Amino acid sequence: MKKRYALPSYLAGAVLARAGDEMSGPALMLAGFALAGSTVEASALLAGTTISAAVGGPVLGALLDRAGRPGRLLAGALVLYATGLGAILAGLGRLPFAVTLLIAVLAGLLGPALSGGWTAQLPHVVLGGRLPRANALDAMTFGVASLAGPALAGLVAEVLGAPTAVVVAVVLIALALPAAWTLPARGGRTPGARTASVIGDLGAGMRIIVGRPALARATLTSVVFCMAQGMLTVCLPLLGERVLGGAGRGAVLLSCAAVSALVATAVLARFPRSVAPDTIIWASALVQAVALASAAWGQPVVLIVAVLLAGIADGPQLAALFAVRHRESPERLRGQIFTTGASLKITGFALGAAVGGPLATRSLPGSLAVAASVSALATLAFFAIRPATVVDPPPSRIRSDVRS
Repeated sequence: MKKRYALPSYLAGAVLARAGDEMSGPALMLAGFALAGSTVEASALLAGTTISAAVGGPVLGALLDRAGRPGRLLAGALVLYATGLGAILAGLGRLPFAVTLLIAVLAGLLGPALSGGWTAQLPHVVLGGRLPRANALDAMTFGVASLAGPALAGLVAEVLGAPTAVVVAVVLIALALPAAWTLPARGGRTPGARTASVIGDLGAGMRIIVGRPALARATLTSVVFCMAQGMLTVCLPLLGERVLGGAGRGAVLLSCAAVSALVATAVLARFPRSVAPDTIIWASALVQAVALASAAWGQPVVLIVAVLLAGIADGPQLAALFAVRHRESPERLRGQIFTTGASLKITGFALGAAVGGPLATRSLPGSLAVAASVSALATLAFFAIRPATVVDPPPSRIRSDVRS
């Protein structure tokens, strides 16, 4: 089965789904503002889909792990997510906003299907020896999506209107359905997996994340890393306005970071075994800390270099995080660990954005300095968990956890 399903099909589906997801956020905000006439309501739609993803991720992952044909379940999640986006668009200006917001929250529960849920299927697509390079290529799809999605949303909204931008996002997600539906079936089932409850699987997955030191420190570091990213993101409009002469140029800075992340990940894909993924995870947090501290200087050239450096830190860390998850995750819990990890990162990003906004209003350099400190803290968090002090649960214990 693995030989019949080509890696390009997997990557093409991932790019389409993730580009549609990246496009949907700004498209919803633009459509919300155009149809509801309120910036508050527009931002609430985006917040609703983002926050609920943190809740839905672990459950979706547990269901994917229990499915004999996870691609079919993944395709169903994409259909429901795309349908939810369409329902949000249909409800704007026609239904009470509380109802539309509820739809956004429900749709957001399925968001992790496009990130961790998809990536968790990669070992079923490629053989073990090809996994490191395939893993880096998979991480590149996030860079492509984060670069193309928002730009496409702005272009379509400008030319054809904001509602059309949401429709295009839905179409992109729908185009990924064949790739998801035909993902390979699971090779084998662990004894007891059929009788294990979803709640039991959730508990077992969390115990694996916490109990395996390499996975625990990679997860913790990535979450704190994302907190610093969230703080930087909310600073970008002010940086564009005060340093580059226009708030809209903050989006250009975001594109610069996406480009450098994509290039850095492409280099990593060319030499996938050049540096251990665990080393990349903590070193990337340190590089991001330097980038954020440099951005606080307020000089245009320094700012652009700092944002490029932040992208260089982001891209390889994502690929390295995927490598650690694939290496450390038991087959029967891989989907849940990936989606739970994605949910935790989303939560970290949201917390960072919530803290960084008020700080940036009071002092932009101060907010960036705090963000740099948080990123440096991510490196310290990595080394705070020592492999010698954490013992993996024995196989017999893990099997009993799955059955409980």
